Amino acid sequence: MNFKKLIPELVEGIKHLGFDEQPKQIQSESIPIIKSGGDLFMISPEQSGKSTALLIGVIQQLKEEFEEAPRAIIIAPTREHVKELEQQFEKLAFRTSLRVFSVFEQGDIKHQKDLIFDGIDVLIGTPIQITELIKKNGIPLSIVKMIVVDDANEITLDKYRHIYGVVDKAPKAQVIISANSWSKNFEKLDLEIMKNPKLITL
Repeated sequence: MNFKKLIPELVEGIKHLGFDEQPKQIQSESIPIIKSGGDLFMISPEQSGKSTALLIGVIQQLKEEFEEAPRAIIIAPTREHVKELEQQFEKLAFRTSLRVFSVFEQGDIKHQKDLIFDGIDVLIGTPIQITELIKKNGIPLSIVKMIVVDDANEITLDKYRHIYGVVDKAPKAQVIISANSWSKNFEKLDLEIMKNPKLITL
């Protein structure tokens, strides 16, 4: 596939960031699967374009703002990674009406809840903070259609229960896992929370 098959507003964001018109291999192989709604493991080295593929896929799926509740939850291992994803999302989606918000530990949870209920389309956060907000009824999950985990290699095994908990609350959501290399821990994710996932390995 090429980027021209995406919504025009997203293509404009891609050009705005100075990306080549032809996607990288991981993007070319993964974005059509994301567009189809299928569950997916993306396994490829660092700097191969995985995070960008995830964000492009989310923007393409959601297209524009809709109601108040988030439709995509993106989980990343650290506060720094969460902020990087939020910044790149804003640049890619700047021609769309999509609303994004990020959460992480040390943040004021009441303030985070208030902003989420003001209306967002995409929530990006660390596993612990996403779980904490769900426990406090801070994330409406009624229309979540995508759950994405970026850099899954960096999420420690004890935090995987947070991922299970999020998917358990939105069992019909598309699940996408991105990592630099395959881990045996992913086999449990495949069996317990994913639906016949495709595997792309570079």
